[in-house]
Amino acid sequence: MIILNPSKLLFYLMLFMGTLISISSNSWPATWMGLEINLLAFIPLMSTKNNMMSSEATMKYFIIQAMASSMLLTLIIMNSMLLNLNNMIMNSIISTTLLMKMGAAPFHMWFPTVMEGLSWMNCIILMTWQKLAPFVILSYLNWNQTMMTLIMLSSVIIGSIGGLNQTSTRKIMAYSSINHIGWMILSMMMSENLWLFYFISYSVLSSTVLIILHNLSAIHLNQIPLSWNSASMKFMVSINLMSLGGLPPFMGFLPKWMIIQNSFYSESQFVVLIMILCTLITLFYYMRMVINSFLITVNQIKWNYPSYKINNFNLMSYLTGMSLFTLPLYSLLFNII
Repeated sequence: MIILNPSKLLFYLMLFMGTLISISSNSWPATWMGLEINLLAFIPLMSTKNNMMSSEATMKYFIIQAMASSMLLTLIIMNSMLLNLNNMIMNSIISTTLLMKMGAAPFHMWFPTVMEGLSWMNCIILMTWQKLAPFVILSYLNWNQTMMTLIMLSSVIIGSIGGLNQTSTRKIMAYSSINHIGWMILSMMMSENLWLFYFISYSVLSSTVLIILHNLSAIHLNQIPLSWNSASMKFMVSINLMSLGGLPPFMGFLPKWMIIQNSFYSESQFVVLIMILCTLITLFYYMRMVINSFLITVNQIKWNYPSYKINNFNLMSYLTGMSLFTLPLYSLLFNII
């Protein structure tokens, strides 16, 4: 949880300001500076005393982000020196650095291992806020259509298959995030408003699931039957997991539905078909978590029963209600987007 001491407040403010500088600047040096401010603010927040793996995760994250930032800075300097660079090649390399920063496949290998060593609050930031600046900068570029299609398909396929053999809930959520990156790239190729709606929906659902997992202390799949003994918590986490997987009639299906309908106008039906089939695989390992919580019961004597303190119950209830009742707004939202 967030400890509101002055140093953490300062780092959170720098994290927020670094992203705003990146997405609002009109020059590449200012964009790079905003990304570096964001990175240098997140590094101190990652290291925690209670987690032994946080130092390793912090080092891996710093090395990958520094590598991507150095590549971006090198391209900026080469461009300022007026070298004869092909515009398409330069945009492709810049897109590669941004995709590396957000953890898209095939540059994803650092993402699950870093997630494994973070606290739940830092996992929320890494899965949501840290993707905002690279995605917005990526939308400014004239990218290579073939390259982005390959990145999109590889993200969806690796994100779906990679989570099948995982027992850590953090790694499952990491591969789920990689899968959603593919969908967000496709939505950005169709419409920026559609991408924004998908990103907001994904951020709300991912944050809700991670807050519930934090409250239940469910770090591994074998802890799920032990942790999820409350019927209301089972109900909430099941709805949010199925919504995050894109199962109708929950909110997570709404942005996917919009992308599927737009695919018929942009003639990308075959790509969307592959993405739907891969999303069914992600839905399988979500359903595995749900079935474990509902069908497996744990009998314990009362004085040894674990007492989990449920925080933010009202917030989780409101967000779960959004997952249940947002789909009827589809007709209004689709006319706007």
